[in-house]
Amino acid sequence: MSARPGPLNLITDVAGLNVGSAHDDRVQTGVTVIRPDARAVAAVAVAGGGPGTRETDALGPDTLVDAIDAIVFSGGSVYGLAAADGVAAALGAARQGFALIAGSAVPVSPIVPAAILYDLANGGEKSWGETPPYRALGMQALKNIATRFDLGRIGAGFGARAGGGPGGLGSASAVTHDGIEVGALVAVNSHGSVKMPGSDAFWAWPYEQASEFGGVRPAGDYELDPDDWGAAKSKPGSMPGPGATGRTNTTLCCVATNVALAPFEAQRVAKMAMAGLARAVRPVFAPFDGDVVFCLSTAQVERQDHRPFVLARIGELAASTLARATARGVFAAGG
Repeated sequence: MSARPGPLNLITDVAGLNVGSAHDDRVQTGVTVIRPDARAVAAVAVAGGGPGTRETDALGPDTLVDAIDAIVFSGGSVYGLAAADGVAAALGAARQGFALIAGSAVPVSPIVPAAILYDLANGGEKSWGETPPYRALGMQALKNIATRFDLGRIGAGFGARAGGGPGGLGSASAVTHDGIEVGALVAVNSHGSVKMPGSDAFWAWPYEQASEFGGVRPAGDYELDPDDWGAAKSKPGSMPGPGATGRTNTTLCCVATNVALAPFEAQRVAKMAMAGLARAVRPVFAPFDGDVVFCLSTAQVERQDHRPFVLARIGELAASTLARATARGVFAAGG
């Protein structure tokens, strides 16, 4: 094989990245922060019909912003966007961010894009009045950043649901023989099912490496009914159940590579990586999902040879790695 999982099989196998998470067990929610060692080129692709995001417009290839300081994934729907406020405040206090006038007393401006998922109806204690917990959770998650982290009911995936079962935080990596590193991180809170109808096999099973999410395969004579959604939150021909409509879902994704990318190239990788979510969840990108994919480049290596082809390799590796990360997150959550 020319590509294998990295030593940790986490997004942090991409050199220059750390991840931290925090959760509130009483509220049944959490936050995850992706923090590059140095400001990193980033792009985003929004595929779902009900997204909730912050500063994603600033990541367009034709905008002034060309690098970010952190990315935040949070539960809590609109309340969860405050997690990025906490991260930005902590980074700003440490003088980490974009400095308009270097060395002056003018505050720096940390660039912290964020996206949220809906976990408000999961049974946790949500009577927070005017003090939702997300700003504090964002700051705590930033303090917890490391190269090693757990999967499953962790961080932004703590209160998530994948179809009719538990969702969670997932991650995976791929490292090629010629030094390309690709990683994925995902908080799975999908409307669709991650498993094939009538089977314990994950939709992502063809991409599995070394039984990383159980090694289950579909039966040899398996046939798919195109109108059977399996263990999704609702099914064709039946009335949608609670949490099946509105902003009640959303899978949040980040892919990353060590190869230096321009913003427009990172956006192409983000778009290609969407295919990985389609390989792992069915249905996906629905009107009531807010599915979003970020792409980060830590620019540890330069690859100018056969540039479009290298970009295609990175995009496809990102897609297959994201499919694996999705299944790993649900598997680790007990799904």
